[in-house]
Amino acid sequence: MFLCSENNYNNKRKESMTSHPAPYYQPRNLLITGAAGFIASHVTNRLIKNYPGYKIVALDKLDYCSNLKNLAPCRSSPNFKFVKGDIASADLVNHLLIAEDIDTIMHFAAQTHVDNSFGNSFEFTTNNIYGTHVLLEACKVTKRIRRFIHVSTDEVYGETDMETDIGNPEASQLLPTNPYSATKAGAEMLVMAYNRSYGLPTITTRGNNVYGPNQFPEKLIPKFILLAMKGEQLPIHGNGSNVRSYLHCDDVAEAFDVILHKGVIGHVYNIGTKKERRVLDVAEDICKLFGLDTEKAIKFVQDRPFNDQRYFLDDQKLKKLGWQETTPWTEGLKMTMDWYIKNPQWWGDVSAALHPHPRISLIVHANDDAWLLENARLSNEDENNKSSELKFLIYGRTGWIGGLLGKLCDNQSINFEYGTGRLQDRRSIMDDVMRVRPTHVLNAAGVTGRPNVDWCESHKVETIRTNVVGTLNLADVCKDNNLLMINFATGCIFEYDKEHPQGSGIGFKEEDEPNFTGSFYSKTKAMVEDLLKEYENVCTLRVRMPISSDLSNPRNFITKISRYSKVVNIPNSMTVLDELLPISIEMAKRNCRGIWNFTNPGVISHNEILELYKKYIEPGFKWVNFNLEEQAKVIVAARSNNELDAAKLKKEFPDMLSIKDSIIKYVFEPNKKT
Repeated sequence: MFLCSENNYNNKRKESMTSHPAPYYQPRNLLITGAAGFIASHVTNRLIKNYPGYKIVALDKLDYCSNLKNLAPCRSSPNFKFVKGDIASADLVNHLLIAEDIDTIMHFAAQTHVDNSFGNSFEFTTNNIYGTHVLLEACKVTKRIRRFIHVSTDEVYGETDMETDIGNPEASQLLPTNPYSATKAGAEMLVMAYNRSYGLPTITTRGNNVYGPNQFPEKLIPKFILLAMKGEQLPIHGNGSNVRSYLHCDDVAEAFDVILHKGVIGHVYNIGTKKERRVLDVAEDICKLFGLDTEKAIKFVQDRPFNDQRYFLDDQKLKKLGWQETTPWTEGLKMTMDWYIKNPQWWGDVSAALHPHPRISLIVHANDDAWLLENARLSNEDENNKSSELKFLIYGRTGWIGGLLGKLCDNQSINFEYGTGRLQDRRSIMDDVMRVRPTHVLNAAGVTGRPNVDWCESHKVETIRTNVVGTLNLADVCKDNNLLMINFATGCIFEYDKEHPQGSGIGFKEEDEPNFTGSFYSKTKAMVEDLLKEYENVCTLRVRMPISSDLSNPRNFITKISRYSKVVNIPNSMTVLDELLPISIEMAKRNCRGIWNFTNPGVISHNEILELYKKYIEPGFKWVNFNLEEQAKVIVAARSNNELDAAKLKKEFPDMLSIKDSIIKYVFEPNKKT
């Protein structure tokens, strides 16, 4: 890995080719990182098939370019175990090395797509350098690794002169030219340092481009194949003269098999081929396979910020171990094409990856505001061509409103998925967005307290995390992905005052500043509502005292007060979910934004509701009133009582019923006891 001058190049090459081979190495328990990715999955499948005595632990965080289906041939093996996790988690890595008695690591996990590295370089540093460092440190601490194979790339050498027929030998200087290759070179330096400083038994590989089945279509060959299948043009960066060498994945898997068993500790091995092709040649070969007119099927687009002209490797050192490339280009390309034709939905919706310069980042980012989804915004062209089909990402699956939203989507045949990430974990939100690819995000997640808001008084940190930090995280990620967020908030941030006296019919408007600070829950909701004003992509819906036709639900306001031994009698604005939740979906379709008082027009008192309950549900029902002073003695936090002005919502949806009429129609009539 040191600089070789022209004068001593031949001596270095001769030395690397005549190194004494190591005794045949036999691992017992292997950890393969990034195992559900393209190359690593082919290596894993080969080892499981050919060496049934080896125990293999496959570690992968299942990023966008990983797929558990890639490991399907392994799943039935008793010696195979899959673990979902990140190599950047030191606790997890240390645990696996000890618990699984790992003696060998094959480290494939990395971010590898050059185009992505130009826009999201920090993520490449985190995964490729920091992740590698975590692995190396775990090996140093546990002291049980007998072989650590680090997978690098030919790109660390930088460009190869177009005129030379001599490939880069393993002793060449590293001269990376893009953020991706720079992080891989940095990782190599760490590997070398741990080998020399701590005696860690490392081997490094540097490979040419690989192609074949299961590859995520951000890479050239699968991208061109899928575009050809769709009848779309094949975009070529620049003039297509850039030269690359391509190896079939089966040949590469065999190379790693050989290096694992025969490689010499402390050495570097190039995995390459002398058969080079211009990018234009690759496009033309794919056009021929599909019977396409190359003049019409190929288009030239703007080049990358920097695009190496050529990578060329000297592969003699690996061949001395007994490896040989066996898959002819034409045969390998045909097999790859056939696989994608048979498995068009292997990766789901990959339309974003097929752009010549992807506008949507497919990478899961770390929790750092300095490097968010810089490229995740849809271009105007994408926006105009985007399908009108809706797809909602809903948060709050286990909550009352979140559950009802899912049922409404089912009833209206709207495609939706529930978010699996925690709102306070920015990385998990971005993972959800990249996975689901929604058109809208509906946030019904939040802490209201069980059984009531008094819980928030003694759980303030938990309340802040979800109601403030979590909501802002979600709004910010939605903004960077050009997504409208419908946020189900609360109107319990106001209380009657001299400008809005009880019984006056003067309600608080959307632009009024919150004036109720009696509960910590309301404080957090008022705070986040004010901050969300800075996000033009957010539609805030102020819900109050929600009511539904499900009188068995303990969160239903009618159910609550019908079970209280005493109730106050104050008129309030309220939200009938059976009527208004379908309106919220319509608001998403209409691209409504800003703050909305999301209540039925008018107010209704507790006693009026209980009178209706008695009339329609339980004729013998009785209740007792008490005043606010008496109520204060049995609750921890004060309760908000107010009237919200619903004129803005009524103007948008003129058929909306008043609160009393809506309760009768949607709640009491359907539940009427005969």
